[in-house]
Formats: sequence, structure tokens, C-alpha cells
Amino acid sequence: MGLSEELLNSNKKELIVDDCCTVIEAQLASKSGISGIALKTAFAALKGVKPGYIPYVVEQLLPQCFIALDPIWDEGVQKGDPVEHLVASRDRTADALLSVTDERVKQVKRPIVRGTYEKFRGSAKQHVEEAVPDLAKVIGKYTKE
Repeated sequence: MGLSEELLNSNKKELIVDDCCTVIEAQLASKSGISGIALKTAFAALKGVKPGYIPYVVEQLLPQCFIALDPIWDEGVQKGDPVEHLVASRDRTADALLSVTDERVKQVKRPIVRGTYEKFRGSAKQHVEEAVPDLAKVIGKYTKE
């Protein structure tokens, strides 16, 4: 069973979305300096697109993200600890997640969303890699239930 089938059933999806949004907020809060201010400002602009926009986007992206992570997760299952394998493979995990967002942004019609993504895409991999341990914990939390 793939991650999307396992994690996105009706009684887990909302909780996973909430936890993923918490991970995003925590990652943003940990950023400092000029780049941190820029990220926080950009995120505030995205939140202002419409109420609930960030949870909506997370919910829309999760199925594709879990499908993209399936091969790495399956390797981890074979090795005995899929959560730790995602963390140990954070480079591949980040690439898999960014492949989903890269593809999705091509379909975005809102200039503020597309422009913001394109502006920060160059540094995105580092930020995603930093978030992988927390994301892996969220995934692990709901696969153990």
C-alpha cells in the first residue's frame, strides 16, 4: 500500500494537513536574517490570497507528494525504518517533493503565487531538506496508527 492510500483516508487527511501546516509554520519561524524576512513576507502574501489558502494547497499537493515519496518510503520499509530513511535520503526526498511543486506551479493562474514560487525556487531545496525530518515524523505518526 502506497503512502497516498494509507495516509489520505477520510479520518487522517485533515490531521495530516494540519500537521504539515504546523511544520511549514515552524520552519518559517526558524528562519532569520534577510532571507528569513523575505520568506516570511512572501508566505504572508500567499496566506493573503484567500482565507485557508495554505491548508488548501497542502491538501491539494499531498496525494502527489506521497506518490512521489513512495519509492523512497518503500526502500525504507525494506531497510526497517522508513521514517529514518526519508531523513537519511533528504536530498532525494526534497527533490521528489519539489518535482511535485514544480509541476503544479506550471498550472497556477495567480501571478502572485507563480511569481513568489519562481522567486524562491533557487533556495527551496535547502529549505525543504531542512524540513524533511519534521515531515518524516508527521508521516511516521500517521503510518503507525
